Amino acid sequence: MQPASPLRKWLLLGGVFILLPIIYFLISTGKSKYRELPILGPHEALANGDTLYHEIPPFSFTGIDGKPVTDKTLEGKILIVDFFFTRCGTICPRMSAHMRELLHLQLTTVDGYGDIVFLSHTVDPENDSVEVLANYAREYSADTARWKFVTGDKEALYTQGSEGYLLAAKEDVLAPGVFLHSENFVLVDKRRHIRGFYDGTDPAKVKELVTDAKMLMGEERKRVRLEKEKHEQ
Repeated sequence: MQPASPLRKWLLLGGVFILLPIIYFLISTGKSKYRELPILGPHEALANGDTLYHEIPPFSFTGIDGKPVTDKTLEGKILIVDFFFTRCGTICPRMSAHMRELLHLQLTTVDGYGDIVFLSHTVDPENDSVEVLANYAREYSADTARWKFVTGDKEALYTQGSEGYLLAAKEDVLAPGVFLHSENFVLVDKRRHIRGFYDGTDPAKVKELVTDAKMLMGEERKRVRLEKEKHEQ
């Protein structure tokens, strides 16, 4: 058998160096495509080996049509949540503009888009009545079937923000009429687990939310398929 020529050896070696990055790319791309988002917030390890994760507690607020918006009316929906107030002249307009962009542009091509609901809570319910919120929704051309604006009891709203979504949401006790709230959007899955926080004033972070929402939709479809297969066994 003739020994391989130097040229052939170099060609084989070059082929290996070309193939290795391609193989790595395919493997890493496949992993990222099916990567699951972390579940955020406090959690507790149980004796049976399972983990008890933080869940958004039940809620009941009032939408711009005067009807209740509750955990039950939004059951089976992925939520994108924020806190704002209509008199805010700093971060709220940017947040609402980005929420509108998510609603009308960036998420419309997501498979399962119909399962996503946008939920904006006022931190100034004494001013932000149903009528005021309805005018605000019109100002942002909101599809109110998909983008819910809610008001209600002030303390219930603040508690839902701090203890439910783990966001700052309160009135500044040192400056009446001034409200402190987070700039973050929160991504919540169908089981009411928090899956991500995103700066709603930062276009790059909003783009990251789009990517993660797509990933979460894939995860939810996979979960439904596995549960169906389990019941069929």
